[in-house]
Amino acid sequence: MNDGEPVLVIGASGFLGGHVVRALAARGRPVRILARPASDLSGLAGLDYDRRTGDLADPGSLREAMAGCGTVFHSAVDTRAWLSDSAPLHRTNVDGLVNSMDAALEAGVTRFVHTGTIGTIGRNKRRPVTEDDAFDWYERAPRYLRSRADGERKFFEYCRERGLPGVSLCVANTYGPEDRQPTPHGGLLWQAAKGTLPFVLKAGVPWVDVRDAAEALLLAEEKGGTGTRYIVSAGHTTQAELHALAARVLGKRPPRTLPTGAALFAARVNHLLCRVRGLRDQRLCPDSIVLAAAFGPLDSTRARTELGWTPRPLEESVQDAVRWFSEHHRAEADATR
Repeated sequence: MNDGEPVLVIGASGFLGGHVVRALAARGRPVRILARPASDLSGLAGLDYDRRTGDLADPGSLREAMAGCGTVFHSAVDTRAWLSDSAPLHRTNVDGLVNSMDAALEAGVTRFVHTGTIGTIGRNKRRPVTEDDAFDWYERAPRYLRSRADGERKFFEYCRERGLPGVSLCVANTYGPEDRQPTPHGGLLWQAAKGTLPFVLKAGVPWVDVRDAAEALLLAEEKGGTGTRYIVSAGHTTQAELHALAARVLGKRPPRTLPTGAALFAARVNHLLCRVRGLRDQRLCPDSIVLAAAFGPLDSTRARTELGWTPRPLEESVQDAVRWFSEHHRAEADATR
């Protein structure tokens, strides 16, 4: 790793990608980003970076952006699990990743750090799962997870058969400041903090602070094994406890708990009604409920021991996230007035 070489971040306008840019800038690394013309880069205000305009679907722009770079952080992901048409998920999570890896091989980068997901790890009800638990429910999984699994499979093929110097991190739900879009799970946290979230599922949440996830990506660049994946999860809690923590920050009543089966039934009814009415892309859909309740505890020992990763406690992440949301929305309201 040569600290003087430019580092390319793909997906810098996103929640985690933006924090990767901040972490690199804090280390004095020269940062380059690839962003579409319409990308909102307000989250990177005040940071020094070289912007290249392009798209994952444009191999030429990928090659131009990677020229001279030593490392590529690929954090561009389409997480819209509620889409009626899953083709956009495949275009970004599979085709876009393949285009990025092809360009990286052509550019001769020395490191390709892939942002993966805990969703591509097999489920085990008897113990916390590890990186060695293979994804074992592909045919039953939501289409979003199938697109991530297909992309990950391509990634490891490139590492194994084409010499891609890649390392992959399976990242849990990210929480923390600067969640501008916000992410679906971050939006629920903010609703809970305001006291407007009516219910949460009776299910668990693998979580990680977004700043610690970005730190894990940088540690993987330096110490990660080629062709290896690392679980990036700081812990596992219930949805009730997570959102109660958020509600307590602003002194609100925590949301009620709803059995997963009841939520899934409601989502299926809503899905059918929306189809009858010709409505598409409703967030309350069966796939969203399945994803929200699918994951149990994970074992992050590999990241902690091999990378030296030390995440912060949940309370700090939730407090910082709620305070940022509160200040951000207050500033937006002041600007509107």
